[in-house]
Amino acid sequence: MRFLFAAAALLVTLGLAPAQAQDKTFDLKFSSWVPPAHPLNPSLIAWGKDIEKETNGTVKSTMFPSEQLGKAFDHYDMVRDGIADFGYINPGYQPGRFPVIAGAELPFLVGNAKGGSAAVDAWYRKYWDKEMKDVHVCFAFVLDPGTFHSRIKILVPADINGMKVRPANATMGAFVSLLGGTNVQASAPEAREMLERGVANAITFPWGSIMLFGIDKVVKFHMDMPFWTGTFVWAMNKAKYDAMSPAQRTVIDNHCTTEWAEKIASPWADFEHAGHAKLEAMAGHEVYKITPEQTALWRKAAEPLKAKWAGQVKAAGYDPDAIYADLIAELKKHDALAE
Repeated sequence: MRFLFAAAALLVTLGLAPAQAQDKTFDLKFSSWVPPAHPLNPSLIAWGKDIEKETNGTVKSTMFPSEQLGKAFDHYDMVRDGIADFGYINPGYQPGRFPVIAGAELPFLVGNAKGGSAAVDAWYRKYWDKEMKDVHVCFAFVLDPGTFHSRIKILVPADINGMKVRPANATMGAFVSLLGGTNVQASAPEAREMLERGVANAITFPWGSIMLFGIDKVVKFHMDMPFWTGTFVWAMNKAKYDAMSPAQRTVIDNHCTTEWAEKIASPWADFEHAGHAKLEAMAGHEVYKITPEQTALWRKAAEPLKAKWAGQVKAAGYDPDAIYADLIAELKKHDALAE
């Protein structure tokens, strides 16, 4: 019995005991720029509820979806400045600011979002303290591979020349420019309007979200070639994290793991994957396959993107070859490297 009391005292001393009722209470603001029906939001809400349970109700949370607290492009700065306590960040919305994580957005690299999220999270943990030093990063994850959706059928890279395209992220923006297209910058919630007004005539987007954001109303052609993904980060305001008790921070840390990254990403991955069959079944839409020869042209056209990425990473003070090799190793480990 004396040993049990001594062990319990040691846990408290180390800050490993469960959050106590006397801990300060926090009501955290979660900011998500996607609409309430998006599958990411319920996952994050459930994650917050689990933290509330593990902290004996001392760390609560409220979700603010649909850009209620600020624009999608601004979420990193919103978390940094405390406008949001936790925020859903798309690094690809800010070209050049986060060059390392952009490596996971290179075409024909990530084969699936579940293992891909675990792989990218495990890989990026080595770099995020430097690249995203203004926030307390919780975990990183990726999107189920997406493709081109357009008003005009796209078959080969040369078809992008002269087109106006809303890219999903900076990597896809660089690809569009490389192919002679014009980028139309718009966040996901703004994308339908750009297409509806004719400001853009194609978009790189995941499958299920085409219907969620109403983009199926303004495009009809869907290339059946998974070749790009998006990277995302769930991050916390540093000052809010530091204000918590050691026990509360331990609970947060236990919810900021690679396992949680995959768990949070999985329902969204299933949702996007199911969108392919839904679009195939919709009247007025054409989901079309491309030939192996056409796929080879896309792969060749994308090759310069890696060199461009490597240059940006090197300029930021990193070793791009080591970072890329590390990413490939993690993707293989988690069975998520594209074929």
